Order: sequence, then structure tokens, then C-alpha cells
Amino acid sequence: MSEVYAARRDLIRDRFAAAGSSAALVSRPANVRYLAGAAPKGAVLLLGPSEDLLFCRDTPTGDPQEGRLDAHLRLSVLDGPGGDPAVAAADHAQAARADSLAVEEHDLTVARHRALHSVAPRLRLGDLGHAVEQQRLVKDEEEIACLRIAAEIADQALGELLESILVGRTERHLALELERRLVDHGADGPAFRTSVATGPNSGRSGHRPTDRRVEEGDFLSVCLGANYRGYRCEIGRTFVIGTTPAEWQIELYELVFAAQRAGREALTPGAAYRDVDRAARHVIDAAGHGEALAPCTGHGVGLEIDEDPQLAPAAMGKLDACVPVTVEPGVHLPGRGGVRIDDTLVVRPEADGGPELLTITTKELLAL
Repeated sequence: MSEVYAARRDLIRDRFAAAGSSAALVSRPANVRYLAGAAPKGAVLLLGPSEDLLFCRDTPTGDPQEGRLDAHLRLSVLDGPGGDPAVAAADHAQAARADSLAVEEHDLTVARHRALHSVAPRLRLGDLGHAVEQQRLVKDEEEIACLRIAAEIADQALGELLESILVGRTERHLALELERRLVDHGADGPAFRTSVATGPNSGRSGHRPTDRRVEEGDFLSVCLGANYRGYRCEIGRTFVIGTTPAEWQIELYELVFAAQRAGREALTPGAAYRDVDRAARHVIDAAGHGEALAPCTGHGVGLEIDEDPQLAPAAMGKLDACVPVTVEPGVHLPGRGGVRIDDTLVVRPEADGGPELLTITTKELLAL
């Protein structure tokens, strides 16, 4: 992997050098991990001018949550607990005779930006922008393999839950059990806070589990994901509890399923982000439920659970092959409940079989 990390850093070096900077400071944790292999808490990565260094407060432990540092990358551990790695990096860049430093202005606070200028006044501070995030969009096959394993773990955890007794258990209890099962099956942890929603709560985007108990006839919607070696997937499913689904439940489920299928089928290299959103959104709009849709019907995943691209009506850009995204339309009817269906897929050309579905738990409307 050392060669991979070095190649990634060289591409970013080309970007900031072309913009007139002699060094760059990467501070966003996911970006640090992408370029260095590990992101200990508070660590920053200095690229150039003479060498690349990772500045951190503590020696990396190799914990799976922070990753494994590129063995060829030099490490600088600060003396004492109170130092700021970003300030130390700027000081080092100035001492190494860099005349300019590109920083991630979208990540740095104003106070931190001022501190950099104060310690290294001869450095001209510029903006690296979202160069690293843009490079992270397209995943290599090793990254996709990590996502594939994360999806398998999430599928296993969800599948086991569906085989257990659900009636009478609380949303909170079920969410905690799912997160335990993720770890039991090899995840470093959940990719995000697990959502379990029942009855009138079902179908809500980002619902925080409560002490409401599962009842017969409820919709049960679940959204979870696994974090495996830093890569995060997402899956969401909706079920009916303990009885034959009511007619309104079947109709609503079929509507959301049709919208989700339309979004999945639109995932082709070269497709505009907003056209994928439109494919899913149009189905629900036509049925009169457009106001119940979230602002976007999908997003990128990787080292962060919600990264570019955003599949939204005003999103600009087009999909490339090997970009992993979610497709997750949902409809919530206040007071009644709703449906969410969420998959993680990788964009692939038609010649390679089209979009690769990573989360494979059935999307059939099951009565549990």
C-alpha cells in the first residue's frame, strides 16, 4: 500500500504545485487517512516541499479505527499534550523554506488559520480547496473490496436480526443489538448511528431510536452500516411486523421500491448526478408524495458515510465508473409511518454488468 499512498500524495502535489503553492497542509481526518493510511486524532499531513510528514500529538497505535500508517511516511510526534499539529506543520514548512502553503480552508477554523499565520508569517496561505475529496471520488479496487466486505457484514447483521423475535422490543434495544452484531462479524464499528424506526416513526430519514416498542402491524424501517478498515457502507430496509401487510402499506412500499429501482438503473458512467435523483424522484412525485422526499435521494460513500457526489436536484457533475453511491428514496406519512429502501452500489459500465449491488438483503416486503 505504500506505493498507493505515495501515488495519491503525488497527484495532490501536482495539483497544488500547478496552483503556485510549494507545500500543502491536509487536516480533514478522512483526507489524512486517504493520503497517509492512518489518521490519529488531531493529526495533520504536510506535503512537501522536501518531504511529507505526519504531525500528531501521540504515536499512532495501529488501532483499526485510525488505520495503519504508511511505513514510508515520516512521523513527527509533538512534545507535550497542548501543541497543535497544524501549527507545528506550518512552522516546519517555513523552516524548510517553503514560501506558500495550501490549506483546507473548509476544514480549518478561523482561529486555527490565524494561528498558522502567526507562527509562520512569511508563508503565503492559499486554499487547497476540495482537491483531496475530488480525488477520493473514484475508488480503486482495493477500496471497493473494503466496501464490499463492509456491505457483507451489514447484510449479515441485518439478516440475523430478522430471524429473532421483534414484537415488544424497543427501537433503542434493536439498534444496540445491530451495532453489536456488526462488530461480532468483523466491523471496526458502525458506519454511523444505527436507525431503527417503528410504526409512526418508520420511514423518517435519520430517525433516532426511542423507547417505543415494536407492535404487530407496524412498519419497521432499519438503516445501518458497517465501518471496515475505514470504509463505510449503508443499507436500509422496511418490513411489516407480525401480520399480513395492509393495502396502504403494500401500495406505499411498491411506490418506494419502484423509485429506488429507477434510481439504481440510472447509475451509469456519464449520467448527471441530478438525472439519477430525477429518475427516483419522478416516480414519487407522480404519485403525489414529492413533498415527503428528502433533499437528495443518494450520496457517495467511502472513508465518510456522506461524501460526494450528492444525488440531488441541483447537483452539478457526472458519474464516473468505480464511484460508490447510495440510492435511498423514502416516503414518510405523518401519523402513519413510511418506507425507506437504501442500497450501496458501485457505478460500473454496461459492458461490466452495470451497477454493482453491494448490499444484497432482499427488498421483498416481508412480514416478520
